[in-house]
Amino acid sequence: MEVDSSYYALPAPETVGQWCQRTPPNFVFDVKAYALFTQHPTPLKGLPKDIQEELPTAIRAKANVYLKDVPPPVAQEIWQRFQEALLPLDSAGKLGVVLFQFPEWFVPRRDSYQYLLACREKLPQYTVAVEFRHGTWLAEERQERLFHFLRENGLAYVSVDEPQGFPSSLPPIVQTTSHTAVVRFHGRNRETWRTRGITAAQRFDYIYGEEELREWVPKVKDLREAAREVHVLFNNCYSDKAVTNARDFSHLLTQEGILPPPEESQNML
Repeated sequence: MEVDSSYYALPAPETVGQWCQRTPPNFVFDVKAYALFTQHPTPLKGLPKDIQEELPTAIRAKANVYLKDVPPPVAQEIWQRFQEALLPLDSAGKLGVVLFQFPEWFVPRRDSYQYLLACREKLPQYTVAVEFRHGTWLAEERQERLFHFLRENGLAYVSVDEPQGFPSSLPPIVQTTSHTAVVRFHGRNRETWRTRGITAAQRFDYIYGEEELREWVPKVKDLREAAREVHVLFNNCYSDKAVTNARDFSHLLTQEGILPPPEESQNML
């Protein structure tokens, strides 16, 4: 299961503890990193009030804040609180990856690579997974270097299925760079992919057909053979489309012998 609320606000340890208590022993959560950590504009009101009070007056007057605007001691405190909030999941063996979904202005530069390392260093006991939103990350001449960098530093690459033909589009390339491989299905709705002023659910309003899902069966099989775990997540979160496609894809994986029959399977891959 993917936790999305942690992108919008720092999770409370008490709430995370309840997730542990209310789910089966083998249930796994992939948790999205807080927006501030992925260099997105972050609503000031989403920060804890005591943290807001530590910010400079000029920053407190803004609606949104960026990590670069936050004094280093305050930023460190925010990182620490996020890390501690996930401890109940980690202690219970229910934390999968911490997903850093970067914006399309996060492009492959020296400082970007350095920031990826910084994210890993801030959360050393967790598995950090990275998803990019600019196609230049997977330019043919850069792929080998990127995957070597991720593998060498224990960062999990997130493979994606998403609309093609935009600067933000990444091709559906799979690669194992960590003990955990992650695949996220965002749908293929070209009409809404770059539309402003709509909800996330509207942007990802898409239902995959069987043949589109079948394209991914051999790719997931390859990941399964190379990684200890494979997490497949459907982000086409309009109505029940993600749930429907997750069920459809599970059936296909079972037919191919990649997943055991439902009565034998207690988790994902």
